Amino acid sequence: MHGAPGDAAAPPDAAVLAAFGVADIAPVRLVGGRGMTWRAGPVVLRPHDGAAVTDWRAAVLDGLDETPAFRTPRPVRTTTGAWRAGEWEAWAWAPGRPDPSRVEAVVDAGRAFHDAIAGLRRPAFLEDPSELLDDAWSRADRMAWGDEPLPTDPTLDRLARAFRPVATPSQLVHGDLLGNVLFADGAPPTIIDWPPYWRPAGTGEAVAVVDAVCWQGVPTSALVPLGHGTPDWPQLLVRALAFRIATLHVLGAWDDLAVARHAAVVEAVAPV
Repeated sequence: MHGAPGDAAAPPDAAVLAAFGVADIAPVRLVGGRGMTWRAGPVVLRPHDGAAVTDWRAAVLDGLDETPAFRTPRPVRTTTGAWRAGEWEAWAWAPGRPDPSRVEAVVDAGRAFHDAIAGLRRPAFLEDPSELLDDAWSRADRMAWGDEPLPTDPTLDRLARAFRPVATPSQLVHGDLLGNVLFADGAPPTIIDWPPYWRPAGTGEAVAVVDAVCWQGVPTSALVPLGHGTPDWPQLLVRALAFRIATLHVLGAWDDLAVARHAAVVEAVAPV
């Protein structure tokens, strides 16, 4: 994560809380968010991802209409009208809990969200080489789509042999849906923590489905049906799996246990 405070476990300090209008509320750490997300009453605070990404995303979501199919939390400005205070950003608290077992509902919410943002232009930080993000997830995304070489690895070599051209146009997508859709009774699903990527429509849903099969016990037989007829779906699954495995490589977490966990999905999306 770009711009994370030096002590990632520390809560936002008094100056940050005051900047976002919650000076008198003690922050409480939230579950998830890699231990770096805090709630102070009506506001959720997290380390921001850098000025370009944070300000762009806040401006987009500040003007995005809610629908019966999904909603997003509104970004919170500081008392001076900025989207950032020090190394922190803030969002309105949204009730609900993630439920990765509800993968079909996650896919449906993701599709509605992506339909709503389909007309947005590609931001400079996803296009200009001088502004490209260099975190593990951004690098792995570029690897999975041929913009950077993949790590040398038998599993990734197998997936790369299954790569085929994708005709579906690219657009902005949410790259980590499965654990970032909140469900609450009587409310549309809430999509949070948007890591933006510029990839073919359906890529975000494919990543969610691959995650569900690898980590949530969803059977491999659900891989294709969960695509609901999405164009290029089989290829999007291959790229999504390559993205996740490349990320583990970059993080130094691709070990024998990870190989075993992903083996059935590799076999399903890239049969020999």
